[in-house]
Amino acid sequence: MKKILVIEDEKPVLSNIVEILTSGGFFPLCAENGITGIELAKENLPDLIVCDIMMPHLDGYEVLTELRSNPPTAAIPFIFLTAKADKTDLRQGMNLGADDYLTKPFRRQELLEAVSSRLAKHETLIHQYTTERQRAQLAEQKMQELQHLSDTHAELLKKLIADLCDPLSKINMAIRLMKDPPAGARVERYLEILQEEFDREIALLNQVSELQSLLTPDNVKLLRQFNLLNSKTKS
Repeated sequence: MKKILVIEDEKPVLSNIVEILTSGGFFPLCAENGITGIELAKENLPDLIVCDIMMPHLDGYEVLTELRSNPPTAAIPFIFLTAKADKTDLRQGMNLGADDYLTKPFRRQELLEAVSSRLAKHETLIHQYTTERQRAQLAEQKMQELQHLSDTHAELLKKLIADLCDPLSKINMAIRLMKDPPAGARVERYLEILQEEFDREIALLNQVSELQSLLTPDNVKLLRQFNLLNSKTKS
């Protein structure tokens, strides 16, 4: 049941509004002046506020200004009640953040329609806000995941480069030495072992284009000589 705070200094009018709201399925809270109304609003956080403008001590404009400056009550829909239909009053109220106006005297249906309409619009805004907030949170989560993946990729790539750099240099050196093998060395067996290692290394290098920067022109020429490098690899 929606809570409706009614701030009205005229008791007959207040009683009438309470009766209408109760019969319309709402739960009314009553305040006979602006000071009490502000206290009730902050304590109960009603779903909507109906407030008279012309009241002693604290008028409706001051009530609205105070509630709009307080974060928990700032977004509560606010309907002014006024005995005057002066355009200056209407403009002043709207400039302060009022959502609607009802001119006294008003019919039962006018009050219920105004309250229901404002509640429905507020719920729509809340739904839109919630949806956009969820989208923003999801987008932020995706960005964090992408950043994590990027950082992880960078770390893996860095480690992979470090792991491959030294073996490639040693393999390169070993192949060069095999051009002038030591006496009695089994060059064919060494080449078989080296080719197996090269196959594993080069398969990975061909998949990760960033690692192609490890291949100097001298390395590329040497690897192609033993058919261990994809012909599409850059020179």
